[in-house]
Formats: sequence, C-alpha cells, structure tokens
Amino acid sequence: MTSPTTSTSMAMPQVPSNQPPAQELTAAELDRAGLLHADPGARISRFAVFVPTDALGTLRPVTIHSGAVVSPFSVVHGGTTIGAHARIEGHTIVGTPELGYAVGRVYPGVGGGTMIGAGAVVRSGAVVYADVQIGLNVLIGHHTLLRTDVQVGAESQLGHHLTVERASRIGREVRCSPGSHITSSTVLADRVFLGAGVRTINDKTLTWRDPLRKPLLIAPQFDTGAKIGSGSIVLAGIRVGEQALIGSGSLLTRDIPPGALAYGHPARVHGEV
Repeated sequence: MTSPTTSTSMAMPQVPSNQPPAQELTAAELDRAGLLHADPGARISRFAVFVPTDALGTLRPVTIHSGAVVSPFSVVHGGTTIGAHARIEGHTIVGTPELGYAVGRVYPGVGGGTMIGAGAVVRSGAVVYADVQIGLNVLIGHHTLLRTDVQVGAESQLGHHLTVERASRIGREVRCSPGSHITSSTVLADRVFLGAGVRTINDKTLTWRDPLRKPLLIAPQFDTGAKIGSGSIVLAGIRVGEQALIGSGSLLTRDIPPGALAYGHPARVHGEV
C-alpha cells in the first residue's frame, strides 16, 4: 500500500477546476492518489481519515515514517509529516488549515507543513493546526489545542485541556500543566514550568472589530527555567526572568527579575530563589 520516502518537498498539485475538491479519504485511497508517502513499518488504521485538500483546493501529500502509529478515527490533513515512532491517537485532528477571523486578520483556510517529531505523542481529542512544528518526544495531552504557527521544542510536555495560541514559541523540556492558556506569540524558553490553570494575556486595549483602532498585542515572555505557580495570571508584555519562581495565584503586572521569588496580587518580589 505504501512507498518508502522521506521527502516532503514535492510540487503541490492543484485540483482541476472542473472537479470538486477531494474530501475525506482512507489511507488506501490516499495512496492510490499518490499522496501518501509511508515508510515500511508505519501502522495506519483503515479507519483513519485523510483530508489532502485545503479550502483553496490545494492538494498536499502526507508523510508517515517508520514505526509511527495513526489510530482509528484520527483526521490527518495534507502537508502533515509524522515522524518515526510518533503516535497519533484516536479522535485527534492534525494539520487542519485555519479558517475565519481572529483579531484583525482573516485566515483563508490555506494548508501548510505540519511536523510531528519522532517519538511524539498526540493524545486523543487534541487539535493541531497547520504550520505547527512539534519536536522529538513531545507529549500533547488530551483535548489540547495548538493554533497555527506554533513551535514546540523537544522533550516538552503539554498537559490536557491546554490552549496554545498562534505563533507561540515553546522551548525544550518545557512543562505546561493542564488547563492553562498560552496567548498568541508567547515565548516560553527552555525548561519553563507552568502550573495548572495559568492565564497569559497579550492584549493591552481589548480591541475587537473596531475599524478606528488597532489592537495593541504584546505577549508575555518567560526566560529559561522560570516557574509559574498554578492559577497565576500574567498580563500583556510581562517578562519573567531566568529561574524566577512565581507563587500560585499571583497576578503579574510588572517584570520579574532573574532568580527572584515573587508572589501576591499584584505580585511583588519577596526574595531570591
């Protein structure tokens, strides 16, 4: 059913204008269309669903490397590469193009390259949009959402029921606990730890569909090894320094220097780690 290859740089064929765009396909149908590139040893359920066409009718292939598992009732969109021994659990959506309006920008449903790194696990119920890059051995929890252009470094863990908004950058060996919200363009450097239910904010003006006013979006930044306690809120533009420790339930309204111990509502520095 499959032909071994590791290439994802092939030219993208277009749907003929006199034919409707392709819809959901099985792996066998995708292979017959020349759009499935799977190495020997890849395990693809006959109940997995593939959607090679984006909203503009562009076809993109799917690449699945040796030892990878694509489980029943998962949905994989065109342009997705699944690394060796990665696991896509059931009822996940991987590589879906973004379609609709969001804070001053319209997304037309264009597909793109989505990479699931070798050894990564995408748990059931998770949704991974197009143009997302997931590193080696990353764990994506149940019902977690990764929006367009998110990058996640190797060995990181994203817990259950997380939202990671567009263009966020998550480093290596990061831990994000369940129920947290990572706002658009947030930067989490290597080995950052977020407790459960952490909220980040990037909007200083709360502008929404206002033709006379552009939104002022400045995302927070968390430097290497910073740790944020559960239930904390981090306002727009705040920077938390390297190895800083923030107590649970804190409200961060100002930058926190490296190595500081801070907590409170609003958070203030009370010492060093």
